[in-house]
Parts: sequence; structure tokens; C-alpha cells
Amino acid sequence: MHRKRIVSALSALSAAVVVSGGLAVGAHAAPTPQAPQKAPITAPSGLNGPYLYLGWGSPPKATSVMSATGIKQFTMAFMLSDGGCNPKWDGNRALAGGVDQSTINSIRSAGGDVTVSFGGWSGNKLGEKCSSAGALAGAYQKVIDAYKLKSIDIDIESTEVSNATVRQRVVDALKTTQSKNPGLKIYVTFGTTTTGPTADGKDLVKRGAAAKLDAEWAVMPFDFGQGSVDMAAATKSAVDGLKNTVASEYKLSSDAAYRKVGFSSMNGRTDQAGEIVSVADFKSMVSYATSHHLSRVSFWALNRDRKCGSGGGGDACSGIDQGTYDFTKVLAGYNG
Repeated sequence: MHRKRIVSALSALSAAVVVSGGLAVGAHAAPTPQAPQKAPITAPSGLNGPYLYLGWGSPPKATSVMSATGIKQFTMAFMLSDGGCNPKWDGNRALAGGVDQSTINSIRSAGGDVTVSFGGWSGNKLGEKCSSAGALAGAYQKVIDAYKLKSIDIDIESTEVSNATVRQRVVDALKTTQSKNPGLKIYVTFGTTTTGPTADGKDLVKRGAAAKLDAEWAVMPFDFGQGSVDMAAATKSAVDGLKNTVASEYKLSSDAAYRKVGFSSMNGRTDQAGEIVSVADFKSMVSYATSHHLSRVSFWALNRDRKCGSGGGGDACSGIDQGTYDFTKVLAGYNG
């Protein structure tokens, strides 16, 4: 399996007034002028979208999840290479006309939005298959244009993150992408130890800072391979370590660095024996995120946000006792 991945509107009540000949009928005095209504405050694109994967795991209907949980954002995974420098869902589903596009359309029709995630643990990565930063930026742009995206997630794992040449190519491509798409949110997501980024992750941040890439950096605090771990504590420690790296490389204060980092957890049993993220753990993580105003909180995956039934596998359920969409309900309450 893939290792991870992975507003309410203000309403104003007003009395009906019938106007005749320029005079208010039935009103004893001129109405008190009202202050202009403020537009609803919406979360930054990508702030709190759980990963939704349409390739397997009995994916739920996105609009039904929205109705049940209040979530408005989703992170759609994964955009991969078709064998060359051309983006396709899972490397084989076209950008237009398929289930992925129809899902995005339905989410937007219901008042939500999506972040598209490139990469993941498995499959052909665009960062490797595109031979230059310019070509890679072009691949990113195809997807941005196809869906008019406000945010993208670069889930850089496995051989894509372990290769220094590819890490630089990704940073350079993202720098170009950012210059061509003002206001686009760029999230870069990668693995971590319990105390912060791996050497590859630290180098990625360093290269991003050197290029003056304005990115939001997120770690995946799970699959530590250490057996039973306090996953809430490990997540906080890992993000603290990421914050320290970002603060150092970007020359930011601790508070400012926290606002440029985040995490993507894994709900329930992870891929490693002994690791379990409970709903209580996730609530603790989100509380921590709130106290530090983290720029992104997510989890892998919405497909798994339910307890297992007969025949349910790890791709389709969490492996723990929980209510349907418990993790998504917690995430829906995160506003940064």
C-alpha cells in the first residue's frame, strides 16, 4: 500500500419594508444605517484537507463526507508520471473526463475545494521522470491549469526524496511554478524521525530556503519502525524539529516558523507494528497545531476513516474502534 498518503456563511436578518413613492411605508423613522457585511472567512487552501484516494480502498463519496463532517477541503492523491514527463492520476487516469475530475467538480459544487498531491510512496514520480526543472514545472502547470488549483502538495518520498539531484530539480521547478502562479499555496510533505526531518528532509528545506521558495513544509510523523510509540508525543516532537530546521534555514522566529510548517498523520494502525494513532491522539495533535497556528494538518487517509468490518483491509479502514469519519470531524474543526 502507499505509505501515506496521503464556513458557514454569515447571514443577516432584515425586516421587510415596503417602499411607496420614495417613502418607507409602515416605518416610524428612517432605518439605522447598517455596517457592511463582512465576507465569510475561509481557511487557506490546503490547510485541513484529508487525503482522498480514488484508486482503491472503497473511497467514500466526497459530498456525503462533507455533509456528515463539515469538512470543506480534500487532498486528492496521487498525481504521478505516465512513464514520461506527463501527469496522470496514479500514472494512468487522464486529467479530464474521469472519476477524479467528476469528484473535484462535485466537491466544488457543494462549496468545497481540493489540493492535488503529487507523488506518494509508490509509482513513477514526475520529479524523476522529468529530466529538467523546466519540464517538471510544465507538468505541474498542466495539472494546475486543468483544475484551476489554489494549492498543490508535493508528497516527496522514496527514491524521489533520496536523490539530491531530484530534490534540487523539485525545488527549482516549484520556484518556477510559484513565479507563474501568484498566490498558489505550495506544500512540501516528506518523512521524518520522531525528533524532526531526516537528513534528506533537512537538505530539502535548505535547498528551498536557498532558492527563496515560499513553501509550507510538512512531515509525515508515522512509520517510525520503533514499535509501540506515543504517537501524539512523537508527532509534536517531529514538528518541533521541523520548525527548528525551517527557522534556521529561513532565518525566522520560532513563532513565524511554526506558521510555515505542519504534519500529515496516519489514522488508526499505521504500516508499522505497534504504531496506533487513536482519535484521542489526533485530537491532541490538532490542539497542538492550534496552539502553534500550523499551516497544514492532514492525515492518510479518508478512505480509512471507519472501523473495519468483515473483509475490510488496511486500505479501507483504520483497524481501531472508532465511529465513521471521527478523524475527519476533528480535522474539520482545525482553522489554523
